[in-house]
Amino acid sequence: MPVLRNTLLTSAPRRAVAAALLDVELARRIAAPAELVAHTAAPGLFTEGDEVEFRLPAVPGARLRTRVLRLGVEGMSTVLVAGPLTRLRHEVTLAETGAGTLVTDTLAWTTPGGPLGRVADSVLGRRLVLRVLANRARGVRERAEHLAAAPVVVGAAVVRDGRLLAQQRAYPAEHAGQWELPGGRVEPGESDVEALVRECREELGVDVAPGPQVGPDIPLPGGKVLRILAAHLTDPAAEPTPYDHQAVRWLAAADLAGVDWLPADRVVVPALRRLLAPANPAEPTARS
Repeated sequence: MPVLRNTLLTSAPRRAVAAALLDVELARRIAAPAELVAHTAAPGLFTEGDEVEFRLPAVPGARLRTRVLRLGVEGMSTVLVAGPLTRLRHEVTLAETGAGTLVTDTLAWTTPGGPLGRVADSVLGRRLVLRVLANRARGVRERAEHLAAAPVVVGAAVVRDGRLLAQQRAYPAEHAGQWELPGGRVEPGESDVEALVRECREELGVDVAPGPQVGPDIPLPGGKVLRILAAHLTDPAAEPTPYDHQAVRWLAAADLAGVDWLPADRVVVPALRRLLAPANPAEPTARS
């Protein structure tokens, strides 16, 4: 079973590299000349459970289909669902170092056909895979370093009694009725925490105490990134009021998948489910 590995070091923080891995268009460019067709729950962004089809123009009718099993600040993993290979697994691990983020890209596969398949692996497969991994390294580094400098929109994953606070958009028209986490743009001179406290006070009339980041940064249209922070109400008895939104709702872990989220918020649903898991031990966790 061939196993090939490529490493790169980027000055971008781990959350920005993880954000680059979410980018469907980047993956499509990296995959060329193969055609990548993404079946995603959030347009333009990968999330756990999505499937990706690779069509190989040099081999008529040859297609590989993989599924995203894990995606977050630790990296990502995908496995083979269907195709001419016996086995295929792709792992990306992200490790923080004093010089930036170390990205390790590992691809392992098994070709059917016994000795003949092993010859094809050694002569053709390894060369192709090494070229793809090198392309990935360049593309991921460039995208991550760009995202590291992008303007930030913060979102609050406010949890009370094992439930998550969500708010329903009233505008613009194309997103009216969809749901999102509270938050907004970080203004010049503000920290992420200061912006989140201000936005929750303005939008909902409540004070929150922000905590650690939940999930990776998420690329947004217009060159921004969405950064979700865990939070709790400073007054547990306070009731949020939707000043700029249609409604607010407290969601249990089992409710998250059925909500019509904005695309960027949908990406972080698996991480939100894990955030609620300690208060909901019976709820299912993400696939390993």
